[in-house]
Amino acid sequence: MYQDLHIYIYNVALYMYVCLCMCMCMYLYVYVYIILKIRVPGKTVPHVAGTEQNLRLAKQIQSQWKTFGLDTAELVHYDVLLSYPNQTTSNYISITDNGGKEIFNSSLFEPSPEGYTNISGVLPPYNAFSAQGEPQADLVYVNYGRTEDFFKLEREMGINCTGKILIARYGKIFRGNKVKNAMLAGAKGIILYSDPADYCAPGVKPYPDGWNLPGLGVQRGNVLNLNGAGDPLTPGYPAKDYMFRLEVNDGVGIPTIPVHPISYHDAEVLLRKVKMHVHSTSQITRIYNVIGSIKGAVEPDRYVIFGGHRDSWVFGGIDPTTGAAVLQEVARSFGKMVEKGWRPRRTIVFASWDAEEFGLLGSTEWAEENSKLLQTRAVAYINTDSSIEGNYTLRVDCTPLLNQLVYNLTKEVSSPDEGYEGKSLYESWLEKDPSSENNQRPRINKLGSGSDFEAFFQRLGIASGRVRYTKNRKVDKYSNYPVYHTTYETFELVKRFYDPSFQKQLTVAQIRAGLVYELSDSPLLPLRCQDYAEALRLYANEIYDQAKKHEAELEKYKVSFDALFSAVNHFASVATVFHRRLSQLDMNNPIAVRSMNDQLMFLERAFIDPLGLPGRPFYRHIVFAPSSRNKYAGMSFPGIYDALFDIGSRGDPHKAWKEVKRQISIAAFTVQAAAGILEQKWPI
Repeated sequence: MYQDLHIYIYNVALYMYVCLCMCMCMYLYVYVYIILKIRVPGKTVPHVAGTEQNLRLAKQIQSQWKTFGLDTAELVHYDVLLSYPNQTTSNYISITDNGGKEIFNSSLFEPSPEGYTNISGVLPPYNAFSAQGEPQADLVYVNYGRTEDFFKLEREMGINCTGKILIARYGKIFRGNKVKNAMLAGAKGIILYSDPADYCAPGVKPYPDGWNLPGLGVQRGNVLNLNGAGDPLTPGYPAKDYMFRLEVNDGVGIPTIPVHPISYHDAEVLLRKVKMHVHSTSQITRIYNVIGSIKGAVEPDRYVIFGGHRDSWVFGGIDPTTGAAVLQEVARSFGKMVEKGWRPRRTIVFASWDAEEFGLLGSTEWAEENSKLLQTRAVAYINTDSSIEGNYTLRVDCTPLLNQLVYNLTKEVSSPDEGYEGKSLYESWLEKDPSSENNQRPRINKLGSGSDFEAFFQRLGIASGRVRYTKNRKVDKYSNYPVYHTTYETFELVKRFYDPSFQKQLTVAQIRAGLVYELSDSPLLPLRCQDYAEALRLYANEIYDQAKKHEAELEKYKVSFDALFSAVNHFASVATVFHRRLSQLDMNNPIAVRSMNDQLMFLERAFIDPLGLPGRPFYRHIVFAPSSRNKYAGMSFPGIYDALFDIGSRGDPHKAWKEVKRQISIAAFTVQAAAGILEQKWPI
């Protein structure tokens, strides 16, 4: 009976999903254009967090959601610390002669692209939350500013960075990690630039003739090291009127040295003593999230959240508009289905986040304010940031619980790739980017950070995922997409070079919408804990291989991974039994269905440690965390990994290996506890 019912439910769900995809087909281009072209009398304007333009966009989205037929659509505000260039005193880098006279100044602005001249609200290039100052010192080139780059400089080359101004190229790691490393090295300041080797693809012309970064293009971005804290002045708590605030000088993760970005044309000139001029200011500013919902018909107290940010550094042609457009189109399509009589089983929450570019502030503050509710009611969070960062193939980052659902959905969607006509997205994705562990299925990445899923996944333990189109990682060695966070990231860039027919973005929209639809409407949650068991076994082997590089010390200090492997094996056994029970479930028993759905929903929560990771208390997931050396990259068993990384840098090896043993025990306990969520220890 279960199998027949399950097949019927799947066929109905598939029919509804196909209808949903058809709803989206005709309108995506229109919404990409409308969202990007925010107009004040007839001009396209930027929409930086905290500005009037971004508030106007929030109200526009709220109005559209009401028109679409969502049950609710409201503005939710927070007062957070933001950082802007000084209105009267410019930020720049200069070269001085022996008498202190400035003989070169870096560019103050980027030349405007065609069609975007004389537009107000374009902030000059800067790094948000830089310290103020005018340090002057010799310049030291530190490559990408990674930990290994500083090790090479100091240990192998004998170059001391203390008291120097550093220059690092963007790429490889999050810019905030570069700044943190510079501070640890004792630098007076750090200059960041986009090197042509990282931001110019071979054989491609600079924008507007191609999609490469022009010589005077400059990447903006925040340089905080928040580690999931949210607003720097209210770490861990929502930035509301009643909340106690730290002094700005005591704020979490704020750099203590000046930081400024320049173009690669200007970087070529900086070969001698330089002086920094950084006068950016920080101020408490109101930001606005737009929160809408469609109430669930059967389980209104279970939430599937679909969210992405709308603020941009300038025009935001790719980041975030290609994602914000998908949010609007999915909201419109779901609203249309509601008009025709459909209503999801569970409540769908739509969220347009503010101030993502300043450190994921809008989403984190909302997650903090609603943490108790979300911990008990949230089923999943699906992120809708940029839909494209390339046009080669699909890229997915998600919890292992969502792996099978992603694979199933991509088999139902046609590939938009040239040469794959008549084939599924799954087939083109598999051929172009197979998994390194199992080449019979496409690659799915670990979740790190860098977008609004962070607080939901890393702090609250809510199953999360993100989907987008990306570059060919095997061939394209340039970092991200070349004009990332610059004035040249325009609608025309997308239309001319990345996705002229908008088919890639439509495909991403269909997958994102499919995830939300299945998670909100399937009687049984489409979460597969056996995939988590497989992932845990892989990650345990990976971290053990890392430890075996210190084989002699493992034996000397009696470090054993047996408890972790035992816990992983137990989890795998329990997951198998759980899915056997799931296959025998009486779907006519709503209490039994609810109970097993809750076990699936709370499984991700079981991997959360309320104490957090060492030195990073707001990263609480024991299996996944952003790398402590690169916020963008996902790391498995991060507590163990960081403890192993510190071997050799700590003065007392006995103490260092004790920390490794402690982290192994925490991981083993957490995996055992997660297995307990799936076990049927007490009568239902």
